[in-house]
Amino acid sequence: MTIDQKLNVVPFISVDHMMKLVLKVGIDTFLIELAATIEEDFRRWPAFDKTPRVASHSHEGVIELMPTSDGTLYGFKYVNGHPKNTRQGRQTVTAFGVLSDVGNGYPMLLSEMTILTALRTAATSAVAAKFLARSGSRTMAIIGNGAQSEFQARAFKALLGTDKLRLFDIDPSATRKCARNLEGLGFTIVECGSVEEAVEGADIVTTVTADKQYATILSDNHVGPGVHINAVGGDCPGKTELGKDILLRSDIFVEYPPQTRIEGEIQQLPSDHAVTEVWQVITGEAVGRRNDGQITLFDSVGFAIEDFSALRYVRAKIAELNMFEELDLLADPDDPRDLYGMLLRCEKKLSAV
Repeated sequence: MTIDQKLNVVPFISVDHMMKLVLKVGIDTFLIELAATIEEDFRRWPAFDKTPRVASHSHEGVIELMPTSDGTLYGFKYVNGHPKNTRQGRQTVTAFGVLSDVGNGYPMLLSEMTILTALRTAATSAVAAKFLARSGSRTMAIIGNGAQSEFQARAFKALLGTDKLRLFDIDPSATRKCARNLEGLGFTIVECGSVEEAVEGADIVTTVTADKQYATILSDNHVGPGVHINAVGGDCPGKTELGKDILLRSDIFVEYPPQTRIEGEIQQLPSDHAVTEVWQVITGEAVGRRNDGQITLFDSVGFAIEDFSALRYVRAKIAELNMFEELDLLADPDDPRDLYGMLLRCEKKLSAV
């Protein structure tokens, strides 16, 4: 069957289906194709509705809704961020998303997005680095070796050929886990005992830590000329990873300034500090890397358009591969004006049993 035949049914991608879909396509191919979809939507960035995500903050974490629309499709993601969850055997980040038809308002897809968010975050990082990192960048330091680290490594290798990894985490078991998961995939991996050791000789430095606090994971003395910094972990008010002096030495690139100024590394800077939007670099409206000595910083907090791209890509893939479940989510009475009558007919059926 196609995914449009039954009005009551919304295609649903469970965690199991998402894993099987990614593996059927192939992780590297999935990342490459997803990155192409994200880049395609970045190139038409002005066509989208944009707003900072709606966030409900607590002492324990944050729950957010991330909506956007291109006028034809509407998408949103529900996502949380609770760093203490791992102590209870839970994920720090979980998510699900919906893609809908603007013309009739009907959902077209309901999908898990815990795995998909990890993939789209890594793909977005690699897209930005394609335009901002030095040509031929082969060595990446990954500071923070939790749930996102392997996805970042796979995306950068698939898109940029970055195949030398220097790993560090304050928890050595996380570094061992990351190295073990990436074994046999063509990486040269060095497990490091400090940030200083990890950044030595790195062309790209990815920071992807989880703690919800003002932190200085990367100090000014860690960053040499020409490095591209992929700052992924800072994604809410009161949470940073980079020393302020790094920001003052770097050319800073962001997704959506009104959101990044609240949540990103640049929350440490005055509200009028100059930044460049990544979509402008991708379309050629702004300059990205000017020379090999320039320090570029992608202050990534994640934006709804990236999730929209991910949902759009996945919907096309499940239609092609027929990998989804049917979820009876929408009422579909015989007469659209007689919703109550639909309830009465169900009552009669139950009484007849």
